[in-house]
Order: sequence, then structure tokens, then C-alpha cells
Amino acid sequence: MKKVIIITGASSGMGKDTALQLIQKSHIVYGGARRKEKMEELVQAGGHALALDVTDQASVAAAVEQVLREQNRIDVLWNNAGYSLTGAMETISYEEAKRQFDVNLFGVAEMSKAVLPTMRKQGTGTIINTSSIGGKMHMPLMQSWYLASKFALEGWSDALRMELEPYGIDVVLIEPGGVATEFMEVMSRDFLDKAKGTAYEEETARIAKGMAKMNTPKNMSPTSVVTDAVLKILDAKKPKTRYVVGKNAKMMLFMRSMLSDRRYDKLMRSMTNSMMKG
Repeated sequence: MKKVIIITGASSGMGKDTALQLIQKSHIVYGGARRKEKMEELVQAGGHALALDVTDQASVAAAVEQVLREQNRIDVLWNNAGYSLTGAMETISYEEAKRQFDVNLFGVAEMSKAVLPTMRKQGTGTIINTSSIGGKMHMPLMQSWYLASKFALEGWSDALRMELEPYGIDVVLIEPGGVATEFMEVMSRDFLDKAKGTAYEEETARIAKGMAKMNTPKNMSPTSVVTDAVLKILDAKKPKTRYVVGKNAKMMLFMRSMLSDRRYDKLMRSMTNSMMKG
């Protein structure tokens, strides 16, 4: 069945790749991004581009109104926009931390609030939220604020799922881990910039070097694993509440669930040190 789908963060990475696949399958896809011109390929493929800033209420309202004006329904919202604020907690300003939450959590909430009246009236709808395995486990990679935003998104999504179930609206989490996108490269650059002149400079340089070695096709899964998860969600009569995707993602979550905090910390530190040397 052809569905009307809104995707935030659709100008690159897994958002863009999945949008193109959904268009090929004859779905009506609206891709949202702050820079509309970066979605020319999506438009040429038959999709629609929305100038969208998820942290701006007026921008969110205008985007949703456009979709409703043109399609008169919204079947799926995929909250995929997000980024990783990297650096030791001590080096991050509260303005930067607030923006991390504005995009990764409050932007998701704003988009969801905007589509809910329509989905409730329809008696059906699906909200997909891109989280991370980092929403369930911590890593010694100086991502305290990013991980906090994803932990918050996990709890928020669970609560929202229960709130919306009586209205026929599903809330589903995608939890990627080890997926090859530009995300890792940008993260490494931010790492180094924030650490300059601080007590964390030497360790940060070592971690960034290790991350660069890890960010290869051999160690990462392609974005198609996320696309496959989205397709499964759309095809399912009743989708699962969570889809864990990416190389070693399930194994990492299993280890976290089995180990005490101290043992897990020790394991992560050992793995990180090995990554830096390797």
C-alpha cells in the first residue's frame, strides 16, 4: 500500500538512502532538511523536498501543513534528524548541550506533536525514531551529552508508545550501531577541535585515530541495514517496538545487559585501548 511518509534528516546518509528506496517502491516521500537544495537528487527521483528545521516551531508547522495540503494524510513520520556532540563534558558549553537536546529530543517531540492530530483522526499512523545503541550503553568516547540525548529519546519513545497505542498509532525505535555514514568523520573532527589546549587533548587524539581506523566498510555495516529496518516496519501489521541494526550492535547490547557497571566499564576501556593501538 502506498504511504505518505515524512523523513527528517533526509539530505544525506541513511535518511537520503532510505528515502530514495521508498520512492522506488512508489511511496509518497517528503524529505526534510535545513538546506532544501541538498535534496535535489530526492526530487529528481520523484520525491518532495521540505525546507525544515526541527528546532523551529514555525518551520515544523509549515512543513506538516504543506504535506497535508498536498496529500490530505500522513501515514509515517520518521524522526531521523540528529547529530553527535562530541568532546569531554567539561569542554562542552551549556548552549551546545542544549542544542544537542533541541535537535535529538525536542525536535523529535515537535515533529511528533505536529502530526499527531492527523494520525489520531485517521485512526492509524507510525512514528519511527532514530536512536542508537548509545541510548542503552555508554562508551569511553567522550560523548556524554550525545548519549544523554539518546537515553532520553529511548525513555520518551517508550512512554509515547503507551500513550498513543489506544489511537492506533505505533511508535518504533531504530537503534543503529556501527553503520557507515559521514557521522563518524564529523565526530572525529569535533573531537579534536574541542580538545585542543585541554587536559583531554592527548587522549582525544588517540581515540580519534582509532575511530578513523574503525570507520571502514570492513568494520561498519552499510546504510542499507537501516533501510531494511524501515521497510520491515512499513510492511509489518504490528511492528516491533525496537529494531537493532548494524555490525556487532546486538552483541554489544547483550554484553551490556549481562555485565555489572564496573565490569562493563573495564571491558569498554580495554576495547577502546585496543582500537587505538590497532
